[in-house]
Amino acid sequence: MMTEKELGIDEIITDAMATPSPAKSMGDPGITPLSPTHVLNDSEANEPTRHPYVVVVAIDFGTTSSGYAYAFNKEPECIHTMRRWEGGDPGVSNQKTPTTILLTPDKKFHSFGYAARDFYHDLDPTESKQWLYLEKFKMKLHTTANLSIDTDLHAANGKRVKALDIFAYALAFFKEQALKELSDQAGADFDNADVRWVITVPAIWKMPAKQFMREAAYKAGLVSRDNPDQLIIALEPEAASIYCRKLRLHQMVDLGSKTALNGYSPTENVGGGMTQGDRYVVVDCGGGTVDLTVHQIRLPEGHLKELYKASGGPHGSIGIDYEFEKLLCKIFGQDFIDQFKIKRPAAWVDLMIAFESRKRAAAPDRSNPLNINLPFSFIDYYKKFRGHSVEHALRKSNVDFVKWSSQGMLRMSPDAMNALFKPTIDHIIQHLTELFDRPEVTDIKFLFLVGGFAESPLLQQAVQNMLQGRSRIIIPHDVGLTILKGAVLFGLDPSIIKVRRSPLTYGVGVLNRFVEGKHPPEKMLVKDGMRWCTDVFDTFISADQSVALGETVKRSYTPAKPSQQVIVIHVYCSEKESAIFISDPGVRKCGTLKLDVSGTESPAARREIQTLMQFGDTEIRAMAIDVATSRSVKASIDFLSQ
Repeated sequence: MMTEKELGIDEIITDAMATPSPAKSMGDPGITPLSPTHVLNDSEANEPTRHPYVVVVAIDFGTTSSGYAYAFNKEPECIHTMRRWEGGDPGVSNQKTPTTILLTPDKKFHSFGYAARDFYHDLDPTESKQWLYLEKFKMKLHTTANLSIDTDLHAANGKRVKALDIFAYALAFFKEQALKELSDQAGADFDNADVRWVITVPAIWKMPAKQFMREAAYKAGLVSRDNPDQLIIALEPEAASIYCRKLRLHQMVDLGSKTALNGYSPTENVGGGMTQGDRYVVVDCGGGTVDLTVHQIRLPEGHLKELYKASGGPHGSIGIDYEFEKLLCKIFGQDFIDQFKIKRPAAWVDLMIAFESRKRAAAPDRSNPLNINLPFSFIDYYKKFRGHSVEHALRKSNVDFVKWSSQGMLRMSPDAMNALFKPTIDHIIQHLTELFDRPEVTDIKFLFLVGGFAESPLLQQAVQNMLQGRSRIIIPHDVGLTILKGAVLFGLDPSIIKVRRSPLTYGVGVLNRFVEGKHPPEKMLVKDGMRWCTDVFDTFISADQSVALGETVKRSYTPAKPSQQVIVIHVYCSEKESAIFISDPGVRKCGTLKLDVSGTESPAARREIQTLMQFGDTEIRAMAIDVATSRSVKASIDFLSQ
């Protein structure tokens, strides 16, 4: 039996129109949902919004590489990818730059991308220990269970920095680069107010990570909090999907025939054109995550409808780097590798760059070994650390397939390299197999393989073997830029994706009338002679439920006292499709809905705040109005302050 004190702020009364809310006398907000309805306002959903932006700039903030692209509103078909970067790697031709960032010893931004890497590399080892170099840090947003504004990252030298600062520095860098390029083109300073910004994130990211990106964008000055609509968060596989749908035949490779598609005129769309109701899967294999999305095309406009909630996991190509690191630990000892990374951080970065270019040379039919240059300081430091040579370590380690070549290289057999790929590829294939086994996922005409890792012949072969010809596997030519270009198209017309699936079940805790036999006795609360059941889960939306763009969930809440300024309601979520109580296993508190009712004093005896929540977009939004005065009430959903 709950005491009055334990009756938390989350308790909301339903079915209480006839009786005054029992929470009132407890000094708790007696929040009363009056009208649990789904409303789809057609006129809103179908009106394309006319925005005053001159240009859309999309930033693909990747785990391993990043970049931007843009298009002007007046020529939406013409997508410009960013200017060539200086200092590219051998064997890696790309318009993107590595997602690496360098801060001075006093934690001020110094450089980003190749420039950061090259400068760090050229520092004296004693100096480089003071500088803060970060790479592959985006994954921290996916892997941190209780992400907050204060989450930390570790630089290569082991020092801690605030993740929000790093993300904001990176976004500010791209803002500056893009505005500079736009200004050069225009021959005059380009105004940030004329830019609609788009930032891409993995579809499998939870709401806190998406909100974190938005907070970083505010901090970087991309947009201001007063004008949140100037920034759109785009989901990476959705962006890829929008781009792939428009592909012409000469812009892609069909893995079945392994050539650019022939036999059609080059201006036709995929397979002679997507037809009404075509279903396809986009597999976005990036550096950090693999993201799977299932879309159906709805003609004549070519709108897209999501058929199954986004799935995938943290199985990007950096998994191969970790396997390589594990292999080095096996040969040279974990203690040495840990020390080497801290004591010679720049040399460790060099070693991983050398590995990266060989990783790209791995292929199923390769027969000759792959040589990886060991930096001199690795060989030197190992000798000091262990008292014997690297060569000796390789001879006595029981790792087959990896030998020492007299030119100071690690010599890996193709089998050894393929073994490093296996765990990551196995995870991707497992996710794909589970997806194709689902009843919603039948008659898939195309599978688009996109993202930087999609270029790997080993991954391509594994996907082919798994599908056994069930769908045509299509790889766009500029596979690393697919997401970037699609994100620009999405920014030009965000209403292109009309129906999404909710990744989670969302709701709040409410009080219902206690029903004998239906409700457990331990949930009963008696107040003023009325019996209530506490902790009831009031579902806003269920996991994998279809939600149309612009569709809203309506609830009405009443402040407990006329003087109350803010109503705070805890939002709960679950991966399961239904929940009875907020105390059910798998249900967790994931955010707060805040209604700021200050300054809207109302003559009505019982104020009713009508709240509208939208779940059909890439982010969850809330709006509210005071019914008596029709004035809008400031409503916000926060997923970061747990």
